[in-house]
Amino acid sequence: MSKALLMAAATFMLAACAGNAPAPATDAQPQTATQDATVAKPQAGADQQATAPAGQSKPSEGASTSSTTSSATSTEHAGAFDSQALDSYRLNTPENTPATSDAGATDNTQPSSAAAQVPDPYTAFPKLVEEVFAHAASLYKAGLTDSASAYLEKFRILKPMWKVWFDKADTLLNEFGKERAEKAKAFEPLVFQIQNMNRAQTAYSMVAETADSLIALAPGDSLTGWANAQKQVAYKNTLAKAKKEYDTIKALADNQAQFAEAQKKATELQMRYRDFENELHIQALIDYIAGLAAATNSEAAKYWESHDPAQALAKADELIKAGKYGEAKAALNKLKASKLRKEANDKYQELANTFCNAQRKTTSQIFTKAQKQKDAAKKKKLLQDAIAPLDKCLGEYPEYGQKQKVLDNKQFLEKEIAK
Repeated sequence: MSKALLMAAATFMLAACAGNAPAPATDAQPQTATQDATVAKPQAGADQQATAPAGQSKPSEGASTSSTTSSATSTEHAGAFDSQALDSYRLNTPENTPATSDAGATDNTQPSSAAAQVPDPYTAFPKLVEEVFAHAASLYKAGLTDSASAYLEKFRILKPMWKVWFDKADTLLNEFGKERAEKAKAFEPLVFQIQNMNRAQTAYSMVAETADSLIALAPGDSLTGWANAQKQVAYKNTLAKAKKEYDTIKALADNQAQFAEAQKKATELQMRYRDFENELHIQALIDYIAGLAAATNSEAAKYWESHDPAQALAKADELIKAGKYGEAKAALNKLKASKLRKEANDKYQELANTFCNAQRKTTSQIFTKAQKQKDAAKKKKLLQDAIAPLDKCLGEYPEYGQKQKVLDNKQFLEKEIAK
């Protein structure tokens, strides 16, 4: 046989062996496992034939012998292959190999911009698992039962890894915990100091200063967060305390007419709680007290230094009962400059209510007459007269607590006049 003929024969045998390469597994070709088992050695035999010397006789017999030996080996391991190698083979078929595997390999050798995004295991793993089940279901619905089974088997292979991962997580947590414990021990003095300060409701400024000192030592995320939380606790405690003082100072001016003392305390409050101006509006309180002081008769204030306001208050009550509203009003306004300012204000509202109720009663009587009047002009005149007592109430007692009722009555009469 000529050298050219031998080379042609060798080329033919190589092509024939290459044609026996494994094809992707499908539900219509269950025999691919057996074919796959006979692939490796025939390929090697073909390589030997391609390089055989020209003087070697019958090169096709070498291929036949190699094929027979491989087939025998395949038969001996068929049982093990069907349960394990088949799954491995199917998982590496083109339909089950991710198209982005090359890109993924490339990404592993280069810095990734996604590294800055820290995954959340609580959401990332469940999402990935749902995607796995969804893909298996899509394969099953497409009729690729073998591929779906092989894909899920690939997922089940991860089961032993969970224990490895959890063990590693426990090891790291233990290591991190020891380091945190050591750091916590080093920062214990400051931690206890902050805790004791908040228990004693120490001023926010002092607690904040101590907490900031702890944060400046970089104690770690946990203690830094705790220190910031303690600052918020101190802020709320101090704000509540400041509000109580605020109410006490305002009452000193409103109820006791102690304007000078109230202004002094309000100024001190402002100096001690500069961080709380937005919440307390202390400057507005100072201005309010100054307004009350300016509106109060200074001579009346001096009068009560030598007279008993309690007796004057009792006298005013007698004047109200006697219907001497003008005298009662003058006495109560004078009492507003005394230490019984609150009682005087309360009695003043009682006086206003008594007086205005009397005026509303007069208005009601005039309105009843107007309703019985058939002459339009006379009726209109009576309705106008009915408004006069209401105006008298509003003019005499502009601070009347039930002023809106009087205004409603007046508006009603004005509508009746307009008809």
